Amino acid sequence: MDKNTAHILVVDDDTRLRHLLQRFLREQSFAVSTAKDAAEARQQMAQYKFNLLIVDVMMPGESGIDFLKKLRLENDVPVIMLTAMGETADRISGLENGADDYLPKPFEPKELILRIRNILKRTPEKQTDISAPLNLGLCFYDIIKKELLSKHGETIHITPVEQALLNILGQNPGQIFTREKLAEALGANQSPRSIDVQITRLRKKIEKDSKNPRYLQTIRGKGYMLLAE
Repeated sequence: MDKNTAHILVVDDDTRLRHLLQRFLREQSFAVSTAKDAAEARQQMAQYKFNLLIVDVMMPGESGIDFLKKLRLENDVPVIMLTAMGETADRISGLENGADDYLPKPFEPKELILRIRNILKRTPEKQTDISAPLNLGLCFYDIIKKELLSKHGETIHITPVEQALLNILGQNPGQIFTREKLAEALGANQSPRSIDVQITRLRKKIEKDSKNPRYLQTIRGKGYMLLAE
């Protein structure tokens, strides 16, 4: 995976900060999900694979430190902790319990980006098993057989072009492909405009809400990418 297209989970009870971080990180080409507390973060992690977590220390109920302690019993995903300015004890506790880095609030967004990229550079990449069907929520896509199946095992008809799109995107989850690159890969007189049409049609088959896609996402100004569960 391109390190700039990593999937990041932001865990913070501050709604305004969550939305600001989500918008800023997406502008930097990252895929971003959010959670308001530890419980919601676990729900997200049960659905998606994340490359990095940004976790606030001070959250109601279960604190960020307690969440980190439990996380490290079963998961080694990189974590950046957000701490209040001057709270040295929180920073030390976070590092002792497995945080990869910390950043005191308020912080410069550009510094956060640098810290994220530095961590991702030294994190070993995990190879994607293309033999395993892609879990797209309401359906599965078998890259080897080029079949789209419902949860009940029923075949969902897709065109050869849609098969090719799913294969390209599915073998490179989280990687952004421009419309031009997809059109070139598909050939057969495809154009960037026709790619938009094909993506729209494909979303109607794999998404619960095609107007608010969870799996086949548009990265503004960049292109398209696929995120399987």
